Amino acid sequence: MPESTEQHMTCMEVWGGNTPTNNGVSMLGLDAWVYSKPYQSADAGGDVYYVSSCATGRITRLLVADVSGHGNAVGETAGVLRTLMRRYVNHLDQRHFVRSMNKQFVALSDAGCFATAVVTTFFGPTNYLTLCNAGHPTPLLYRAKRREWSLLERNNARGEDIVNIPLGIEDVADYEQMAVQLEIGDLVLCYSDSLIESHDASGQMLGETGLLRIAAEVDGTDAGHVAPTLLEKIQSLFRGNLEGDDVTVLLFRPNGVGRAGFFTRAFAPIRVLGAAVGALFGSGKPVPLPDMSLPNVGGLLFARLNRLWGGKRT
Repeated sequence: MPESTEQHMTCMEVWGGNTPTNNGVSMLGLDAWVYSKPYQSADAGGDVYYVSSCATGRITRLLVADVSGHGNAVGETAGVLRTLMRRYVNHLDQRHFVRSMNKQFVALSDAGCFATAVVTTFFGPTNYLTLCNAGHPTPLLYRAKRREWSLLERNNARGEDIVNIPLGIEDVADYEQMAVQLEIGDLVLCYSDSLIESHDASGQMLGETGLLRIAAEVDGTDAGHVAPTLLEKIQSLFRGNLEGDDVTVLLFRPNGVGRAGFFTRAFAPIRVLGAAVGALFGSGKPVPLPDMSLPNVGGLLFARLNRLWGGKRT
């Protein structure tokens, strides 16, 4: 595994792609680690990963997608996803973004292009996470207080199991999402299907429950070593594990920095306006669409309004 590097993300930034990486990124409210290795050590793969931060740094969106195909053929699709991430970078509700993703893949379906994906949106002021899973493997959740790993349940507000089809299969009106209240030090681990399609020592496919058994042996208190330790354990179980497909792991945790500073909040409208003007005058980047919801806009000035979007303010 290549040596990890770290970087700090700024407001209105989108980071990621479908190339090899072993990076730690830090932003307001959240720390994240991404490891991605394309199939046969190619320059680019079918796994796409992105992290974005909004104009105030309070909204962080994270995406892991497994796009049909490998290598450079996926590069154009990765570019489309980056464009959509930029367009909805300031949206607290991720459903507009997921709906647009699906429409893009429906348009590409004649060429046999579809994708599974897990999209998460983290709101720093309340440590509230919303998640949409479109046919992707179930993320793992680590609760720091209990030092315990579990599968992140796919239940909606009514307690019903959520089953969303992959992107590009049907032009559905909407995708269901779930929500979870995170605490400082909790971890969420998203990954591509190469992990659950690996085999145990007896040659049986791991599946999600098998992956969970291995994760239970990984110390979640040292977040920076979770992904490499997990991958090393899987690779050692059976010859050929993690070699027949792209491998991607995205891990993130709340860091407790949930309140943007005054100047960050005050200059947020100027950042959005500047990005819009740049897009109109040929920067090549899409116009960032505004989100005028009360917790998003009102929370800039009045901290209590942040609580309207999940949980209590930390």
